[in-house]
This record gives sequence, C-alpha cells and structure tokens, in this order.
Amino acid sequence: MVFVSFLIPCFVIGTDTVFSCQNTDDFTDASSPGDIVIGGLFAVHSAMLRPEEYPIKPGIQNCAGFEIQIFLQTLAMIHAIEMINNSTLLPGVTLGYEIYDTCADVTKAMVSALKFLAKHNSSEDVVELKCNYSDYIPRIKAVIGASYSEVSMAVSRLLALQLIPQVSPASSAEILSDKIRFPSFFRTIPSDFHQTRAMAHLICESGWNWIGVIATDDDNGRFALESFGVQAMANNVCIAFKEMLPAYLSDNTFHTKVDHAIEKIVNETRVNVIVVFMRQFHVLRLFKKAIERNVNKIWIASDNWSAAVKISTIPSIRQLGTVVGFGFKSGNISTFQDYLRNLHEKPTDNNKFLREYIMLLSVCAHLEYHDFQMCISNQSQDDLLQNVENKRQIWRDDFLNANIEPGFIHGTILAVYAIAHAIKGKCKDRNCKDPSAFMPWELLEELKKVTIIDDDKEIKFDSNGDMSINYDVLLWKEIDGHVEITTMAEYDPEKGGFIFGDEEKKKEFLDLKKIQSTCSQHCRPGQMKKVTESPHTCCYECVYCPENHYSNQTDMDYCYRCNNKTYWAPVNSTTCYRKTIHFLTWTDWFAIFLLLLSAFGVVLVLLITIIFTKNVNTPVVKASGGLTVCYIILFSHFLIFLSTVFFIDEPTEFKCKTRQALFGISFALCISCILIKSLKILLAFSFDPKLQNFLKCVYKPVPTVVICTGIQVIICTFWLIFRTPFVEQNFSIPRAIILECNEGSIVAFGIMLSYIAALAFICFIFAFKGRKLPENYNEAKFITFGMLIYFISWVVFIPVYATTFGKYLPAVEIIVVLISNYGILCCTFFPKCYIIIYKQETNTKSAFLKMIYTYSTKSAGSVAGSQIYLDSKSSSSQATVSESCKPEKNSVNGNCHFQLPGQKLIKGRVLPKNTAGTMVRKRVSSI
Repeated sequence: MVFVSFLIPCFVIGTDTVFSCQNTDDFTDASSPGDIVIGGLFAVHSAMLRPEEYPIKPGIQNCAGFEIQIFLQTLAMIHAIEMINNSTLLPGVTLGYEIYDTCADVTKAMVSALKFLAKHNSSEDVVELKCNYSDYIPRIKAVIGASYSEVSMAVSRLLALQLIPQVSPASSAEILSDKIRFPSFFRTIPSDFHQTRAMAHLICESGWNWIGVIATDDDNGRFALESFGVQAMANNVCIAFKEMLPAYLSDNTFHTKVDHAIEKIVNETRVNVIVVFMRQFHVLRLFKKAIERNVNKIWIASDNWSAAVKISTIPSIRQLGTVVGFGFKSGNISTFQDYLRNLHEKPTDNNKFLREYIMLLSVCAHLEYHDFQMCISNQSQDDLLQNVENKRQIWRDDFLNANIEPGFIHGTILAVYAIAHAIKGKCKDRNCKDPSAFMPWELLEELKKVTIIDDDKEIKFDSNGDMSINYDVLLWKEIDGHVEITTMAEYDPEKGGFIFGDEEKKKEFLDLKKIQSTCSQHCRPGQMKKVTESPHTCCYECVYCPENHYSNQTDMDYCYRCNNKTYWAPVNSTTCYRKTIHFLTWTDWFAIFLLLLSAFGVVLVLLITIIFTKNVNTPVVKASGGLTVCYIILFSHFLIFLSTVFFIDEPTEFKCKTRQALFGISFALCISCILIKSLKILLAFSFDPKLQNFLKCVYKPVPTVVICTGIQVIICTFWLIFRTPFVEQNFSIPRAIILECNEGSIVAFGIMLSYIAALAFICFIFAFKGRKLPENYNEAKFITFGMLIYFISWVVFIPVYATTFGKYLPAVEIIVVLISNYGILCCTFFPKCYIIIYKQETNTKSAFLKMIYTYSTKSAGSVAGSQIYLDSKSSSSQATVSESCKPEKNSVNGNCHFQLPGQKLIKGRVLPKNTAGTMVRKRVSSI
C-alpha cells in the first residue's frame, strides 16, 4: 500500500491575512461538521488570475469575478442541509458539508476532488492508492456539483475511482449520460439533448431555418454545439456560421475573436437568430460589444445564462433585440427566499464566500444596480483586500433575491434531498453516526431508486442518471422601462411539445414568428424548393409545382402528385381537382345536329316506304325488286340511322356492344339486298352467254341475302363473345376524363368494316357493268354512284378517326355512317321516287315495255352484227313497234302489244321468232 500526501496551497479571505495557506484546512471555502459530510463544488469565481500566459511554477492562483448566481447555489445547498438537519428525514443523523470554489477551472476543481478522496480523519489529507476501494472511507460520502460540464467531466472521472456519487444541479452536457465513462454521475436536470432539441423545435416552429451559433471552445460548448447541430439538421434548420470563443477570459485572443464573431453577425444580414452556448461572463462581454455595433437580433439563450439578471440589466440591453431562453423548471423555493432575507444574521466564520460577499457589498454599495453588480463581479480578491479597509459593512436585502435563478436553486436543493433520501435508505438498519456504516459506492444503488415528491409530483433519476423535468421557455421583455425575465411557455421533454399558459403567452410566441431568419424566402403553397449550388439545404429557389402536382404547405421540398388519374392540378396548384367527365351528351349542339340528321333520315325512310306502298303495282316499284326487297332495304336503312343513337350520351356496356353490331349487321343486310338487285339487273340485260350462265348459277336471292348477312352476324357474335367492347376512361386530356367505348378488338372492328367494304365492292362491280341500262329505269348507275360515296366516306374516315380524340370521336363515326347511309339511300330510292311523283307518264307498263323494247332491239342489233352471220333478208328484217303502240291500235284491253315481222300478236306479250323477240321476252320477264 502506498500513501501519497498532498499539501495544497490555498488562499483565505480576511483583512489581516495574506493569500497563501499554511495547511490544507485553509483551502476549504465553506464547511460545517456532521456525522455524514457532503462535498460541494461550485464556480463561485469565474476565472483564475494568471500572471503569465502559461504557468511557470505549479500552484493554485487567486480567483476573480465573484458570481452571485453560483454563490446563491452554495447558499441553497447549505440551506437544504440545514432544513434536513432540522427535519425528521434523517433522525439522529446530522449532515455536514465541505464546499470548494472551482473558479470555473478544471485544475482547481481537481485539487478539491483530491481532497474529497482523502482518507477520513487523516491529519495529512492522505489519498491512499489501493487496488480495491470497497472498504475505503473518504472524507465525504457524496459530492454536489460542479457548475459547468467541463469541470464535472474531469471531477467525475476522478470520483469514479471510488464510485463516490456526484449529483450536479447545472452540468447538462449530453456525454455525462454515458454511464460507462461516468458511472457515478447524476444530475437533477435533463441532458442537453433535450435542451438542444427544444431549441431546434422552437426555431423550426417559428419558421426560422438560417441561424448562427456561438459557443465557448471547451468541452461543454463543443458538445452542446454538436448536439444542437444534429437536432437542427433533424428539423431542417441550417447553421449559417459557427463561432467559437476561448473558454478563458485571460486568453489574449478572446477580444479579437469576439470582434470577429460580431463582425460575422453584422455581415450575415439574412441571419436574424443567434443561438448562444456560453457562460454568463462570456455572454456579458459579447453583448457589450454587440450593443456598440447596434446589433439587433433574436438571441436563443442556453440554460447557463437564460435567467441571468446580471445580463438582463445591462444598460441598453433592449437594443440587442429579443432574448428567448430555456431554463430548468423550478419548484417552490419560498423557504430559500426567506433564508436569504435572514442571511445577514448568519455567522460567517465557516463561510468564506459569505464573508467575501459582505466585503463586496461594502466596496460597491455606492453604485447603481447594474454597476453594483458589475463591481462585485469584477473585484479580484487582492483588490478586495485593498479596498475593504475603512469601509463600513452594508447589507442589501433585495439584491440576492433579485439575482436568483430559480432553476439552478431548485436543482441544487433537489440534489441535496436526493442524497439525503439515499442516505436514509442506508441508515434504516445501520448506525450512521459511525463513518464506516456504509461506503460512498453503496449510495449509488440507493440513488437510482430514490423518488422525491416535489410539488405533488414524483421525480426520480432515469437509467442515465438524469432527472426528467420540464423547461421554462423564458422571454426577456421590457416592462415599465426595464427588461424582465418572464415565462412564455413550458417545454415537455418527454412529449416534445410546448405548453402555453394562456392566449397572451401564445400571442407572444406568435409575435416571434413575424421575424424572418431564412436563407431563402419561404416557398408558398403551390411551390416547392429547388436546391441551388449552396451546400445548405435551406438555401434554395422557389419554383412552381408542375402540372398534376400540388403543395399545400409552405417550404415543401417536393410537390405531391395527384394520387389518382381522376384528379388533376394546374401549374402552381395548392390542391388537386376532380377531372370532369366528358362524353357526347344529348344537349351538345353537335350531337343535336347529328340526331336531327338521323331523324331526318328516318323520316325519309318512312316517306319512301309510304310512296312505294302506294305505288306497289307500278313498273318502277316492280323494277326495284318488288315491295319485299324494298322494305328490307328501307328497314336496314332505318336500323342504320337508329344505330347512331347508341353513339351519343354516356357510354354503357350495352351501348358499346350494340352500336357497332347493329350498324355492321344492318349495313351488311342493306348491301346484300342491293347486291341481289345488281345481279338481277345484270342478268336481265346481259348479252354475254358465259356471263349469263354464271349469273344464273349465282342469282339465288334469299340464300344470298341470308348468307351475306349471316357472315356478318357470325363476325359480330365472335367479336362480342371473345373481345367484347367495353366502357373505358381515357386520360389523354389533362383536365378531363373522356368516357368512351373501347372496341375491344381493333382487328374485329376492322374485319367487320372490311367485310362490308368487300360486299360493297362486289356490288359496285356488278352495278358498274349494268351502268348502260335504259335511262328511266337505270338503277345500276345510281347503285354505282352510291357505292362510290360509301367508299369515299369510309376511306376519309380511317385517317380522321385515327387522329381524332376527345368526346367528339363518336361523332366522326356518326358522320361517316350518315354520309354513307344517306348516299346509298338517296342513290337507290330518290330517282325512283322522282319518277313516281314527277314523271308518272313514264311509270306505266306500256312506257316501260316500249323503253325495254327499244333498248332490246338496239342491243340485239349490236349482238347480231358482231356475232351472227345474217343474210340480206334477215338483216333487213328489223323489229319495229306496231305504229305508235297506242291503245286504239293493236291493243288488247288497253295494253300495248308489239309485233315483229313473222310473229303472232299475243295479249300482253309477243312470242319471239328471232333474237330480238327473245331478248324482249327475257327482259320483261326478268325485270
């Protein structure tokens, strides 16, 4: 076992002593004996006085910068211990304390920690080096502190050697939650993780995304900056610049770097929000320089200085802008405030901090509030001894209460009570007046289980040794000419949200949002961000959402696509609109026009039917194939006109299946009947024997019509069964849905039309051959013309149909159907109706026979001259009509009779004796 003894140089405050110490007891700043002693580490002074830039000789230097707020924390610790000693919490056991000043310096704090580790009742403060400290009894059982995270990290590593519990009311660095590196560290405040997250939430909800950060260049500042950077990124907040200031005021670059930071703030005109992670004395000097440069920003304060009265009372602090900070939620500290009011009655023998404070009051009493405060902070201990002579002691009752930072005071009291409850757990069955009743490391498990009732709420340490308490969101605002620190809201770390007490507080928060701090202007709804060349995601351009995309919030990274084909959005849209459904409606002017044409066609069909019915026995009607054939043709025309109705209004499955089938079958029936007529005419007037033999074999009216129409029926049936047409939504138009019929199979549709075209072509060929028939009854040339109209209309239809889209696509097919139907109807029946109505004299049997005879004799002469050798007698024998074929001559019952040379006159007809006679008889009977 090795014993190492430290004789620690020290300073003492007194009017009759020098600042050196003769023994280690002089190093203690505040103490009180007790059965169980608790250590305290507080940075009552803000800096060490260093005569040289770098130390030459080892030793502890004097301190400067008396910190009222941390002095109050030492008083809170003493007050809490006294309250416990006067209560029944630890019956029969008295708590004592030893409090040391770290002077915000790690080296100074390590010296104090070494003293804590010294063996109990050792006259020389010996720290034994051992392999196992399980039975080692140090001077203290637990430590409260330190004030700053950087100091706590160093002290905690040293205290972890003996697992002495350390409970800090102020060190918030996130790294201290690591129980592997800091196993004996606890704190009565949340981790910086929650504070930085709360800051990022506040900045994000205020609409700020372009900010600056200033921190001290020490462990606390760096860890806070790192944690905030992560939280800022998670909330889409960009850090425009980061400035690190030296941790020690004695650093000769401190003022230069402050100037540089202020210059950066001034030059970054778009940055109106500055987050500050610094100690109070750093902030004090930064703000004084900022006031000189007329800087006006929003300052986000960390818990270190958010409630610092010393800073809020700086003259012209209002010029700096708005300060919003985060402080730890405080409980009831009224007993401590009463304690401060009676503090002047307390003895100062064992409390050098209190003695120094009283001397400072004497030296600075003549100054105004802020100057008085600055006087206290700026006095070094050497200056104080020189200035205190001949000064009478003055007490200011209001000063300490005015400088209370409730969160830290409450946290200090909680730390003392947490240790006291842990001690209570160990003293249930032990005599704790004996220092060896339990070892410090045994308190660790008890601390983990401690539950404290504070303001009717249970508070305990979590698995990381942190207490989860809420934050107060503090707002510095001007009231009656001076700045007061008020509570604007509360932040719940567990829920991650802000809680506002009333509407007025919420209005204060909304007022903050009026200030802009963005790299780019906010993108309005209907716009999205377009990243520029800047490395920061917060710097962007705003571009309109493209068509069929929308954004309904500000600053959206991308636009949402309308999630359904039935919706659309214009450029720069904030929402999607339902597409309008389009189809050719009954009320559409073009549909009405087409329907009128179809109706007119139906009327024509009915009129023709009536005309033909009334003139059923006339030669024209008989020459048209008879009433039955005419009725079938007219009925097919009627069905074709009717089929156009199914192309109009909202498409349905029934309409889609019916319209093409009805049109195709009806047209095939119509062409089939006309084909039969063409064959009949050609058969009647053909002089080519071979052609006549062929036509006689082909000419089977009923089977031909049935077969030709039946083939089309089969085509349509297969089409409807295997690839049936259906209703389809066409999304080709951006803002509308075209409701249309999908034909199911373009091939089947093409086969149907091709079959009709094939029938029409055959009909055209036969009709073309019979184009030179007798003029008055020449149906063939009109059939030829009707087929030409059909071909032209459907040839034009194909490219037009292929290039047309929209609701008027069905109208294209209707037009073609109407043109072809009208063409065939008019060419087939109008000439006959004309003869029936306007040339009744030619619509008689005698006129008909005369015309046929004349045509036949001419045709016979032509055939005889080209095919048969005739002698002079026979060649001179020409068929003539008996005189004028008047009823009074060669007539029977008023009927005209013809007689050729060498023929008998027979009623109603002649019996041919040669070629001409044969041709007349044949044509009369055929037609």
